[in-house]
Amino acid sequence: MISKVSSPKLKSNPYVIAIDGPAGSGKGTVAKLVSQKLNFHYLDSGAIYRVIAYAALQKNIESQAIDRLVQMVKTLNIKFIEDKILLNTINISNLIRTESVSKFTSEIAIHPPIRKSILDFQKSFFKSPGLVAEGRDMATIVFPNAKVKIYLNASSKVRINRRYKQLILKGNGVNIANLTRDIEIRDKRDKERMVSPLKIAFDAHVLETDNLTIDQTVTKILQFI
Repeated sequence: MISKVSSPKLKSNPYVIAIDGPAGSGKGTVAKLVSQKLNFHYLDSGAIYRVIAYAALQKNIESQAIDRLVQMVKTLNIKFIEDKILLNTINISNLIRTESVSKFTSEIAIHPPIRKSILDFQKSFFKSPGLVAEGRDMATIVFPNAKVKIYLNASSKVRINRRYKQLILKGNGVNIANLTRDIEIRDKRDKERMVSPLKIAFDAHVLETDNLTIDQTVTKILQFI
């Protein structure tokens, strides 16, 4: 269970806040801070796909081997404990944040059977007093009845710079040209996949974050709530 801090009273519990957006829009950092402010549970849906991708790479399973991937998912024991992500009791929090895992994640996340296989697991995070869920299809597919829906957006240039700095701070070697190409490919794949594409929910608040700090973005989301 992710540690929490005290939260204000909300009129309806349990309460879901769904945050979607492209890679590098800041949704992960922002969603975690909002969950802490409200003392809510937190779901990083992308991390689940990253764990699957990491496990598949370890087993040399190709991204198009859908049946093998689905069977593998059934054997995985994934746990989120505070800031740690455990796979079969092993802490892989840093291992799933490399660019190779990111690239493979975007390749397997397009498969409908993979997305369907983790849907119940994603929904299991919805508990009192509430949940902040972030990803690509939280507001449109996983939690379509969320009380508050947010779409975080940013220009490609800003998102690439954010991702570059994030990787450098974690000690990962990264080439800006390769990173740019990978994010462009990921954007195209996310938006054009047949099932659960990245799109703005019709009732979502859209936040352009190019000129917003993390704290300013969090404040705006709390105002919507």
